[in-house]
Amino acid sequence: MMNARRILYGVFVALVAVGAALLGALGGGLAVYAALRTPAAEVLPAAAATPLAGQPAGALQVESTQIETAITRAVDAVGPAVVTVVGKAPDQATIFGWVSGGTVSGSGVILSADGYVLTNHHVVENTEQLSIVLADGEERAARLVGSDVFSDLAVLKAEGEMPAVAVLGNSDGLRPGETVIAIGSPLGDFKNTVTSGVISATGRSLDTGQGYLMEGLLQTDAAINTGNSGGPLVNLAGEVIGINTLILRTGGGGNIVEGLGFSIPSNMAQAVASQIVQTGAVARPTLSIRYQPITPDLARRYNLPVQWGVYVSQVRSGSAAAAAGIQSGDILTHIGGTAIDGSHPFVNVLYSFAPEQTVEVRLVRGQETLSVQVVLEKEY
Repeated sequence: MMNARRILYGVFVALVAVGAALLGALGGGLAVYAALRTPAAEVLPAAAATPLAGQPAGALQVESTQIETAITRAVDAVGPAVVTVVGKAPDQATIFGWVSGGTVSGSGVILSADGYVLTNHHVVENTEQLSIVLADGEERAARLVGSDVFSDLAVLKAEGEMPAVAVLGNSDGLRPGETVIAIGSPLGDFKNTVTSGVISATGRSLDTGQGYLMEGLLQTDAAINTGNSGGPLVNLAGEVIGINTLILRTGGGGNIVEGLGFSIPSNMAQAVASQIVQTGAVARPTLSIRYQPITPDLARRYNLPVQWGVYVSQVRSGSAAAAAGIQSGDILTHIGGTAIDGSHPFVNVLYSFAPEQTVEVRLVRGQETLSVQVVLEKEY
């Protein structure tokens, strides 16, 4: 995150330098063009124009006009509940002694007046000290209540009474094309930056590279940058309908892409946050096994009998899986009737069930295909 931050900032500075002269020459014309292209907005009564001192009657006068739109109203509603999250990374031991780990930053949104704040897991991961910076610049100490790697969500508890609380909306009914607003602190320096765009798609899945997919994501073209992580995606009613979590900068073949930001739907975020506030963690089902995912490449290399699945390397003694008869060397291929494959990784299939639920597990043992019933255990 920090390297990406430095690179993006360098590119930004270079672009500003190159474009300064052009903007100086074109500024007047562009201002007029932008005004002509601005969508219809509600214009509030202007302050009375005051003649400039020493100017004759009829001389050019300057008026002050306040323009209000659905976007500005939404920002006014949720903006005070958006914070910058600051964390201190642990110091690192080197041959030259201890080196400061520096600071990391992201964004967050206030969930309650008594100080609960929602952000991303990756913003606070491996941090030692945490604080939040309110919209007015005031800094408050905070502590980590709990976090969940799978959903990439975390909850903090900040000190003192909060100045505002965000309203979480219903993300289930979102449709592509709806206007949305992203608020956050890109690069950690530009606090409470506002950008807007649309919902580009819903229900997106992205490979984390950690053996599971992030599923059900909202895709948006609202500008999201490093440091926006954990900040809200807002609808025109001023409701938080997503938590901004990641962006794609390159596609297949190294192609540079723009306008590909992704947010965790608010309904999912609310369910996870509620568990963390109540218990300090999120309960997930487990089979209590150690395993190695099987892909077609591994299957060919080791002449395995299946193309997809997980190879069981160890079963915890006394676990429900052991009681059901699962053994080291087994290859699990299905859980609850869902096949484990590239589109349905083991973790995603497993986490689609609830702890303490009984599921059918199909497996291959040698030349046999077996089916066993397993009670999923609970882990935090």
